Amino acid sequence: MPPISRQIAFGYSTQCNIKCDHCVAADELSQNVKMEFNTAKAIIEEMARYDVTGISFTAGEPLLFFNDIRNLIQLCKQNGIYSRIVTNGYWAKTQEHSDNIVSELMLSGLAQLRISFSRWHQKHIHQGNIVNAASSCQKYGLDYFISFVTDFSGHDDSLEQFLRDNKLKFFPEPMMYFGRAGGFDRPRIFTDYHPNMCSMNAYLSPDLDMFACCDAGNRFTKTSFLFLGNLKDQSIDALFQKKEKNMLFYLIRTMGLTNIASYLGFKSSEIVKYRKCELCEKLFNSVENLSILEKSAKSGLINWRR
Repeated sequence: MPPISRQIAFGYSTQCNIKCDHCVAADELSQNVKMEFNTAKAIIEEMARYDVTGISFTAGEPLLFFNDIRNLIQLCKQNGIYSRIVTNGYWAKTQEHSDNIVSELMLSGLAQLRISFSRWHQKHIHQGNIVNAASSCQKYGLDYFISFVTDFSGHDDSLEQFLRDNKLKFFPEPMMYFGRAGGFDRPRIFTDYHPNMCSMNAYLSPDLDMFACCDAGNRFTKTSFLFLGNLKDQSIDALFQKKEKNMLFYLIRTMGLTNIASYLGFKSSEIVKYRKCELCEKLFNSVENLSILEKSAKSGLINWRR
């Protein structure tokens, strides 16, 4: 398997100042957990030694701990690590305050700001905050984009138009039906039969659990397929190596979930019913499916190609 760049979503805290109905990072049983600052510093320094090239501060709302995150961003810069913050933009109520926050983050070495936006976020955060935050990024030359979470229904047309009217850089992000969104009705999917490949960036939780994928990997409760281990017991290098040497993870990145499902015997008409993360759960959160795929990963499955 060829080497891949090491990037990770860094969950400094699960604490958030809003409670969105669709949040993939939380459910009704979730508790607020925060990493110790000195622990976070030591982990980032260890990541730098083991060639981690990108860290995205995420999970809850990172900027609730502004001074901590700013210092961790500075540490990333000192170690040549690309840094990003995923934020709901609560702090951008006025243009002046938004400018102050963005300029400080920019001076600290932040490489990119990812601003969450959706009809669920915007029940709690005024749309003007999003404009203020984006304007500050443009003013100070900080790379940014709006992460527009949508279920691709007509309910979101006006929100998308708002982003276009304000000439903001945005990318639609598909709703993931995990966490609080687990009980949502799923609109029908109209799509081609595409491969459903996934880059599988790792995720580190505030309690130091590491997962092979940042998109709800801790939801695979029946098999723990995406769980790599805990940094209290293993080094960051060992956990990354565990991810990089796993043949099924490699095939998810290169072959795609659709071909894996086809190999396993899923009907084509059934495969297209599922969104990417749902299909992944169907495949790998089943003890029976996982046993079959693990046994065949280096033989029949790897040859299931066009």
